[in-house]
Amino acid sequence: MPEIIKAKEPFTFSTRLHLSELTGLKASDLKELVELLKEVPGSCIYHHTHRFLQQHQYLSPEPPNDFAYWVTSVLGEDELAERLASIDTIQYLTIRALREKIISTIEAYIEKHPRSLKKFASEGEEFYFMKSISFIIASNYVAHDLVEFVDILKKITIDSIYFHIFEARLRLDRKTNDFSYWIETSIGDKELAKKILRLDPYTYTLEDLRKTLIRLIESRING
Repeated sequence: MPEIIKAKEPFTFSTRLHLSELTGLKASDLKELVELLKEVPGSCIYHHTHRFLQQHQYLSPEPPNDFAYWVTSVLGEDELAERLASIDTIQYLTIRALREKIISTIEAYIEKHPRSLKKFASEGEEFYFMKSISFIIASNYVAHDLVEFVDILKKITIDSIYFHIFEARLRLDRKTNDFSYWIETSIGDKELAKKILRLDPYTYTLEDLRKTLIRLIESRING
């Protein structure tokens, strides 16, 4: 077994408590949807693109985002729904970039299909914007090397994995996930960090993502 490298800085695992809150904003057609998409806080964009992943954490691949679901189930715009559902979230490093992609996708569709603006949601079926509120809590789990890190990975909650892989990267605008960042900067293992960063976490269930991370790190530890 290769020498185990001690981290420059230990990794403290965090977990999260999550609440959803109504904003009081709603859209009844595509025009209103786009206008509100430009104004709502980033926590709304995050909520409506990650809600399914958080609530249905054992499904793979990730179910469609709320915008795609609404335009097909309420407005009957299946083609637009497919375009929205096909947006590859992993490609966007910030909520701002993801927001702009969603808006441009809808605007391009409206320009090509102006008749879509004549469709309206029935009362009670409007798109209600909600925002995601998270409370981040440091756990008692601290890793000083990869052996400790992978051992903790086997027993922490999936909420902790979710936070460090999804929320820290996109919502907190860190450009990378916490695990890759720590492994590269504190352990000095750029190769392993890149392997984890290259994973598309949206194609895994959270438990399968845990298993994949464990497999990659144990393979590195054992040489």
